[in-house]
Amino acid sequence: MMDVGTSVDETGTLIRDGGAFYLQRDLGGRFALELQRTPVDLVEKRVRLRGTIVGPERVSADGVAPA
Repeated sequence: MMDVGTSVDETGTLIRDGGAFYLQRDLGGRFALELQRTPVDLVEKRVRLRGTIVGPERVSADGVAPA
């Protein structure tokens, strides 16, 4: 588990479950994402996530882009 405030720069698959978005991490596990912009064009695609840990397995995303 990562500490709150830790920077994240990871790749994985962006998934949508209902109204929520998650990163299925290449390293295993998944992060729930807090997003400023909804990246619907990247759902089910491999992406790179940059952000900050804000809770257990929860990331405030600064950016999500194709990997």
